[in-house]
Amino acid sequence: MLYFTFAFLVLVSLYIGNAALAIFAGIFFTYFLQPPATFFTRRIGTLPLQLGIVLLGATISLPYALDVSSDYLPWISLFVIVSFFGGLMLGKLLGIHHRIAFLLSSGAAICGGTAMAAVAPIIKAKPQELLIAMTIVFLLNAVAIILFPIIGGYLEMTNFEFGAWSALAIHDTGSVIGSATIFSNESAQVAATLKLGRTVWLIPLLLIANWIFNKQTEATKFPRFIIFFILAIITNTVFNFNDQVIDIFQIMSQAFLLVGLFCIGSQFDASELKSLSSKPLILALIIWAVVIPSAYFLVKYF
Repeated sequence: MLYFTFAFLVLVSLYIGNAALAIFAGIFFTYFLQPPATFFTRRIGTLPLQLGIVLLGATISLPYALDVSSDYLPWISLFVIVSFFGGLMLGKLLGIHHRIAFLLSSGAAICGGTAMAAVAPIIKAKPQELLIAMTIVFLLNAVAIILFPIIGGYLEMTNFEFGAWSALAIHDTGSVIGSATIFSNESAQVAATLKLGRTVWLIPLLLIANWIFNKQTEATKFPRFIIFFILAIITNTVFNFNDQVIDIFQIMSQAFLLVGLFCIGSQFDASELKSLSSKPLILALIIWAVVIPSAYFLVKYF
């Protein structure tokens, strides 16, 4: 019964394809079935998550990503840097735990749930910390998909402007493309292209995360999956994988990420929820409240 339920919930998570819901499925599994501490979802830890990030690297061609977003690359880089470090400073001012602030700042600055999943093993984020960060980003993405096309139409944005605005202001890649597709197919193409420029920032993000959280440890403790992630990017850059191969890597990466998040959810400790507050949501809303008009102003007037 235990393994059957595990398999069923994992398949449901893969079918739905949402990061936050994958964590909730893991929590549901642990809360209602109470697997033993030796159950393999708890023992493998973040390994599936790390494999998913490595496979994600195989979908990124660095020269292509930099080339297609070259016109906006300086602005994308500025947005990423200001959003990330601004989020960290604001989190400190609000008294938010540094791991939650780092997760939310990473997600807001780069690529939502994927960025948070990438840094979680490095900063040793607790399941409940990742859960709250993922849930906030999931809710904001849902709002963005609905409201952005309405706002874009009201402001009479062009297809290019809306695609660029979505790529800069919305967190997850899927939500960026989803919102832009509702507006127009041309907007979706622009958004997908420019979003690559933000995704490339995963490389320095992982290095910064490791330096901040693990600088007291020996060099031998450097997370190996970061090295493999960079090697995967180099491999794609050198061999220039075709679209079919990249699609396969994307599917595999998504599957491992979702399984990894399910495993993290299965390590959930409900007793620690008492220490959580509304401050992380306030942090995410403040970042977004600054990013949305700033991105619009940049796209419209530069």
